[in-house]
Amino acid sequence: MTNRFLLLICIFITVPLISQAQKAKSIFNGKDLKGWHTDVPVMDKDPKLKTPFIIRNGLLVSLGTPGGHLISDAQYENFRFTFQYRFAGKPGNCGALVFVSTPRALYDMFPKSIEVQMMHENAGDFWCIQEDITTPDMEKRRGPKEKWGVNGDKLRRIPNLTDGTEKPLGQWNSMTIECVKNSIKVWINGVFVNYGYNATAQKGQIALQSEGSEVEFKKIEITPITQLTK
Repeated sequence: MTNRFLLLICIFITVPLISQAQKAKSIFNGKDLKGWHTDVPVMDKDPKLKTPFIIRNGLLVSLGTPGGHLISDAQYENFRFTFQYRFAGKPGNCGALVFVSTPRALYDMFPKSIEVQMMHENAGDFWCIQEDITTPDMEKRRGPKEKWGVNGDKLRRIPNLTDGTEKPLGQWNSMTIECVKNSIKVWINGVFVNYGYNATAQKGQIALQSEGSEVEFKKIEITPITQLTK
């Protein structure tokens, strides 16, 4: 068998694999909010209020007030959602939501979804917002089973698996959220911090919060995937 024939076989085998490789797609252009829309309840009554989501120096900024969400126009299923973020002032609260559907489904504010927490020193927690998810050791992490729930005063928080993964204030953190079917995995700065399965949803929009603290975002990307990273 000639070397040329072997080379042709290698090309025939590898090209389809390369062509099937999915590339990350930026979903924030650094100039405007094309591809996104805001849902800020208090602006219903006073449209003169300034939106809490702005563009500043090429960054997406959540000002923290008034409270609300920046929601993607598109829906996503089987994807990797990545972005970098930092608190621009005092560290506080924010979140990234996946499997977003019905707006204002909880407290007339939060859309039906699974939230991946970004609150300082709690990044990577799951919060169930009218959707639910299962995790290993859930009774130990979530609390008494009879108090679990997805609304009201039920136990909706499932803490992350690690501490100390966030960088000091002012430095950029990276968050990676993978969703395949009804399973979710989360990494903070490359460290695996949470995993859930049997979620009650498996597709939807994605969203970022305005929830009390100013947060800057960049490199917001989506990548189609077919399986979770092991």
